[in-house]
Amino acid sequence: MNEIEEVKIENLIYEVRGKQVMLDSDLAILYQVETKRINEAVKNNPLKFPERFSFVMSDQETLNLRSKISTSSFKKNYGGRRYNPRVFTEE
Repeated sequence: MNEIEEVKIENLIYEVRGKQVMLDSDLAILYQVETKRINEAVKNNPLKFPERFSFVMSDQETLNLRSKISTSSFKKNYGGRRYNPRVFTEE
């Protein structure tokens, strides 16, 4: 069974700023690409990813989410993240 089949999408949805969102790293797993490729796409196409669709979490939001996540790839940070994660809304 590959990694995508093992992941239940509903377990990858979190609430941030009153919106249901998915982390960039979790989307990368679903699309079978590196997280940096997801973030490059956002950076290279800013008109396709307005703030209502995608935003970078604040330091406090990141800390709050970390305290809620126990098994997500967000916790398995393999050396740590240098930046707060980008999240994507359901839009």
